[in-house]
Amino acid sequence: MSLSLPVPLSFTEEAQAVTSGPGHHFFGYYDKSCWDASGRWILGLRASFMDRPPRAGDKAIIGVIDTQQGYEWRPLAETEAWNWQQGCMLQWLGSSSDIIFNDVSEGAFCARVLNVTTGLERMIKRPVYALNRTGTHAVSLNFSRLHHQRPGYGYDGVPDPWQLADEPENDGLYSVDVNTGRSELILSIAEAADFQRRTEFDGKTHRFNHVQFGANPKRFAFLHRYKTPDEEVGKTRLMTMNLDGSDLRCLSDHGMVSHYDWRGDSAILAWANRNDVGARYFLFGDKTSEIEVVGESVFNCDGHCSFSPNGEWMLTDTYPDEADRRSLLLYHMHTGALHLLGRFHSPPMEWQIRCDLHPRWNRDGTQVCFDSVHEGKRKMYVLDVSELTTRA
Repeated sequence: MSLSLPVPLSFTEEAQAVTSGPGHHFFGYYDKSCWDASGRWILGLRASFMDRPPRAGDKAIIGVIDTQQGYEWRPLAETEAWNWQQGCMLQWLGSSSDIIFNDVSEGAFCARVLNVTTGLERMIKRPVYALNRTGTHAVSLNFSRLHHQRPGYGYDGVPDPWQLADEPENDGLYSVDVNTGRSELILSIAEAADFQRRTEFDGKTHRFNHVQFGANPKRFAFLHRYKTPDEEVGKTRLMTMNLDGSDLRCLSDHGMVSHYDWRGDSAILAWANRNDVGARYFLFGDKTSEIEVVGESVFNCDGHCSFSPNGEWMLTDTYPDEADRRSLLLYHMHTGALHLLGRFHSPPMEWQIRCDLHPRWNRDGTQVCFDSVHEGKRKMYVLDVSELTTRA
């Protein structure tokens, strides 16, 4: 895959590896910040292998990287619920010193909340997928269903009670109160399939994936996907709803929606197909019918896109080009300027274990962190972009 004209502007800073030593390090997905509120600590995962998908019982070590002490690695916990693409949904719980991550307990997936200072821990009986920015509520889904419908995004080891059901009525999206641990089914897969139903839904296996909150702590987006057994991804709709299950909306239903990110609380940028245009980055109004193409003369391939905290910059990456290099890109929403932050060698790997860059922002929009294998091991890297993002 290659970039369309114009040629990206050059960038001179070099990425700094912040992990070393034994094993392979990564964080996971692009839609979560690995930095704590102070900016000192970076969360990460360590695995002893990288040549296969994790199996039931395989453990990854959760740790923090101290940016003020030579990137010292401090192990905190272990998890048996993880994958190479999204880790264990590891993230900081709001602005506190608590972290939350998925694990396995008594044969079921769960979430654990751990205070990195005191070591105190508590368990939530559902795994989390997305956490709102205040850290009060999460959305959960069936990771066993993801495992058999989209290998590489779910977890191995726990059977799916609804594996043979195309549109289960008792499985779907759950709201989770992080403080109390109480959870509630707010949208079943069957209800989603019946919303603005199409005949092409019949005979397909439906699932949910890629849940994310915007700035509004009570509203989130998700992907509704459906496929036949011989399809890899299938077709996708981009949808939003409130945490109490109300105000369900479909923002795009033209067959393909991939990576996305909220811009504030009212719009979502997504790489998607629109039948009258084709595949582009589109900015969808959540509660309006407004749709805007973003970077039409710049982007011609999918990437893991996210906005800087102030919404002015879009960070994204590419899949490997003909020379097996992934590009890391920064795009200014107002001027349309595209900056090439770097190209990183990415040798061919089996799809489930590939190492996407998955770039993510720090809390003030001055640094980005990404995963890469360009030095022969899976490592985490940090790049200072403040010379661009703090310009007056």
